[in-house]
Amino acid sequence: MSPVLDPFRSPKTHAAYVEKYGRNVRIRGLGPWDERLLPLDPVSVAHVLKNSTIYEKPWQSRRLITSLIGCGMLAAEGHVHKRQRRVATPAFSIQNMRALVPLVFSKGEELKDKWLSMSQAAKEGQSASERQNSGQVEIDVCHWISRATFDVIGLAGFDYHFNAIQNESDELFAAYKEMFEIAVSQGDGVRTVLGIYFPIVNSLFPDKRAKTVYRCQETIRRVAGKLVQQKKTRIMDGEKSGSAYAGKDLLSLLLKSNIATDLPPDQRISDEDILHNINTFMFAGSDTTSLALTWTFLLLAKNPDLQTRLRTELLSIVPTTPICRLSPEEIESLHNTLQNLPYLNNVCRESLRLVPPVHSSLRVATQDDEIPVSYPVHLSDGTISEQKSISVPKGCFVHVPVEAFNLDKGMWGPNAWDFDPDRWDNLSEDVLSLPGLYSNLLTFSAGPRSCIGMRFSMIEMKTFLYILLTTFTFAETDKRIYKANVVLTRPYVSGQFKKGSQCPLIVTPLESIATS
Repeated sequence: MSPVLDPFRSPKTHAAYVEKYGRNVRIRGLGPWDERLLPLDPVSVAHVLKNSTIYEKPWQSRRLITSLIGCGMLAAEGHVHKRQRRVATPAFSIQNMRALVPLVFSKGEELKDKWLSMSQAAKEGQSASERQNSGQVEIDVCHWISRATFDVIGLAGFDYHFNAIQNESDELFAAYKEMFEIAVSQGDGVRTVLGIYFPIVNSLFPDKRAKTVYRCQETIRRVAGKLVQQKKTRIMDGEKSGSAYAGKDLLSLLLKSNIATDLPPDQRISDEDILHNINTFMFAGSDTTSLALTWTFLLLAKNPDLQTRLRTELLSIVPTTPICRLSPEEIESLHNTLQNLPYLNNVCRESLRLVPPVHSSLRVATQDDEIPVSYPVHLSDGTISEQKSISVPKGCFVHVPVEAFNLDKGMWGPNAWDFDPDRWDNLSEDVLSLPGLYSNLLTFSAGPRSCIGMRFSMIEMKTFLYILLTTFTFAETDKRIYKANVVLTRPYVSGQFKKGSQCPLIVTPLESIATS
């Protein structure tokens, strides 16, 4: 299984499988009993993702997710998932997402100011002979962008000020961060598997990871649970007084949607489910976007000519008035212009194609099924069959290879593994037939379980790129950064895996370059 899951080896592995075995391959999972289907055929994958009632997340995945963040939309299945999604969908409307644009801009500006002050401090600490590198500073982009996206999702999620860009002292921030980073990234694989199959082990003999999770969950239940109750009271009071509570955060919108008169009582979700979904938004909404941004900055640092080209496009729309003095309407207008910039759009799509934060996912067949195919099937006896479908028995795992589809040379051409934003101006028919919620990519998945927060993620991504690239240049350090699939595809410095995700880059203010 490991060559399929390791981003260092998986592109070559997938390519070799297609060449040798065709586009539907049976692979071995965790043991001789665990046989999985690896579909590299777009028609087959579209069928699996579209039929989410037949192909569910396996109970093992759901138990792992639930043990961390509760049974929110990432873990729920069937009617529970449908009910939660129905209540949450209005919160993610275009109108509600637009209302969050000024908040994203203000946090982008705050991060920019923080980096400028770090650059100034570095400058003041330099000797006269070093002044030609004026303002250059090495910044762990992964760490800092993660703090900023946490701030954004805290305010957008439940109107809560983590204030993480300034310091990391907030107890709720520390609880989420520790749980996601330490418990998830630094867990022992064997112990994690044991805990999934025998949860009592973690209760009776908790290891360091289990103790961390319990402690963090206790803080989240206490602090975030109190927030849910406070919001609920404000909304109820607003209903009684006839002046509706105007909160635009996801928690307020979820609670309002949950008490809407057109929602039948049996379709409502519990306060506990509300909290689980807020946890889900915290996890899915901060980590994935911060990683997507981190990889984009690294790719631009590796390709300075493309970085300059994107910066030129972004500088062409910079308003004469500083962002901090723009009205919400002016910020929204700037954001609309930003959304339509062609090269920015291409860079975002290309980065999300090349390094999707979710490397792959797993489904299990809840009944016998026939999966349609559009490519000839290679049989075990070495012959090639023209059959139109593959039989999948109930209980069979299906490995959905997100990265493999995004990097498939048969679809994207011989330069599929290269960072080439211009490819988006001339897509082949093969690419245009690929499934995906976003730009024929599986990065945000597809079908009924596709990413509900995609719009919000793209607002964050484009806004942060705009603010930071019009203020700084980014260059590589001499440290080697590699990809590892630890729940999400994360950057690590070679030889420093135990330190967690890191992506150090040389960050230089544009003004310093202009004056040097």
